[in-house]
Amino acid sequence: MRAFIASSMGVTCAAALVLPLAAPAGAAVDTPAHPAAAGSVPARASEPAHVPGSTQSLALNPMSSPPVRATGEPAAAEQGLPERDVQPFSLVGVVWDDVDTELHGTAQVRTRATGTDRWSQWQDLETHNAEHSADAGTEERESGAARGSTAPLWVGDSDGVEVRVRPEAPATRDTAPVPLPAGLHLELVDPGKDPRQVTGTDRAEAADTGAAGAGRTPATVLPALNRTETEEAAGLAPAAKPYIGPRPRLITRKGWGADEKLRESGFAYTKSVKAAFIHHSATGNNYTCSQAPSVLRGIYRYHVKSSGWRDIGYNFAVDKCGNIYEGRAGGVTKAVMGAHTLGFNTNTMGIAVLGTFSKSNPPAAAVTAVEKLTAWKLGLFGANPKGKVTLTSGGSNKYKKGKKVKLNVISGHRDGFATECPGARLYKKLGTARTASARLQGR
Repeated sequence: MRAFIASSMGVTCAAALVLPLAAPAGAAVDTPAHPAAAGSVPARASEPAHVPGSTQSLALNPMSSPPVRATGEPAAAEQGLPERDVQPFSLVGVVWDDVDTELHGTAQVRTRATGTDRWSQWQDLETHNAEHSADAGTEERESGAARGSTAPLWVGDSDGVEVRVRPEAPATRDTAPVPLPAGLHLELVDPGKDPRQVTGTDRAEAADTGAAGAGRTPATVLPALNRTETEEAAGLAPAAKPYIGPRPRLITRKGWGADEKLRESGFAYTKSVKAAFIHHSATGNNYTCSQAPSVLRGIYRYHVKSSGWRDIGYNFAVDKCGNIYEGRAGGVTKAVMGAHTLGFNTNTMGIAVLGTFSKSNPPAAAVTAVEKLTAWKLGLFGANPKGKVTLTSGGSNKYKKGKKVKLNVISGHRDGFATECPGARLYKKLGTARTASARLQGR
C-alpha cells in the first residue's frame, strides 16, 4: 500500500492478495486477512465458495452510445452494469481513479436480497466528491492510493446488483458536457463475520485500547465512568475543577470487529482536539442496531480497500440506538488525525452518526450520544462545546488553503465544506447539542 510518517515513526503495511477467479468475469476480489469461517453458507453452484470479509470490484461500462446534442456534439455517456449475479455483499459504493476529480452526476443502484428474486427500487449513492478525505499535502492524500468515491450505501445481505452512473446535464445548450471520471468501479463489500455480542460493563475491561496496548488483549468495551472516575482517569487533581464530561460507554475497535490487518500499522497524531465535526455516514437508515458493527466494518473496508485511506476516516461513530464506537485507531483519548473533513482534519475529530438525515430526523438517542461524547473528548483538551475556535484551512471547496476560519467548536461538516452532510435534519440539532454538551462539562 504505502508508508506514512507519524509521530516520527515509520509505518509499513502488507499488500492485498487478489484472487482473479473469486468473482464473476471482469471483477477483482480482495481476500480477508483470515480464512473463511467454518460452516459458512455455500455459494451458488455456478460460483466459487464465498469468502466472508472481502470486496468485489467491478469495472463499469458504457451503457449505450451517447446521444448527439443539438449543437452536434455528443453528450457525456452513461456508465453502469445491467442486472447480474454476484457473491454476497451488504454495502455498495462507486469509486474512480483520481481523488481530485469530482463526479458531476448521479449514481444509483438496485440490489437483490440474497436467495430471493426481490429487487429493491433504485437507490441514490451520495456523490460526496472527496469531501470526506485526508487533507491535501498529507502522506495519506498524496500516497497515490487514494481514489475518488461516493458515500457507501448499506443494502443488507444481497447477491444481485445493477448500477447506473449518469453525467450531469449541461447547464445550457452551449455548455460542454462534463465527462464522468475515469476508472469507474462498483465496489461490493462483504463486512465479514459479526464479532461476539458486546454486552460489557465489566470494569476489568476498562483499559484504554490506545496506541500502545503492548502485551494486553484489547477490551471490547470501555465502560462509562462518573465524573470523579473520569477526572482520575485523565490524571486531573480533585481541586482543579476541570470542565470535562463523564466518559460515556465506548465500544472499541475490537468490540465492533475491526480487522487490524487492513489498516496502516502506525498512527498519525495532531497536537490537540479543538473542535468536533459532526457527520452522517449517508449509508441509509435501513439497519438495526445489532447490525451497526457490520455497517462499521463495511465502511472501514470501503475506506481502506476501495478509497485507499490508511484507516476508517471517522474518529468515532454513533448508531441509532446511541451506542458509541471507536473509529480510527490510535487511542480514544488521543488527538488522532482522521480523514473526515477535507481541509480541517488537523486538531479536530470527526463523529459520524450512522444513517442519512437529509429528510429523516436523527434518533434522540443518537443526538444524546453525540452530546456525551463531545462533552468528554473535547473536555480532555479544554474545549468549550458552546464556544468558537479559529482553524486554518488545509484547502476545501469552501475555504482556500491557509485561510483562518472561525467556527463553532461543535460544527457540522457543511461548515467546513460545501456539502449536505450531516443532513439538514441532523444539522438542526447541533445548537441544542452544544448546550447539552457544555452542561455535561459543568459549564
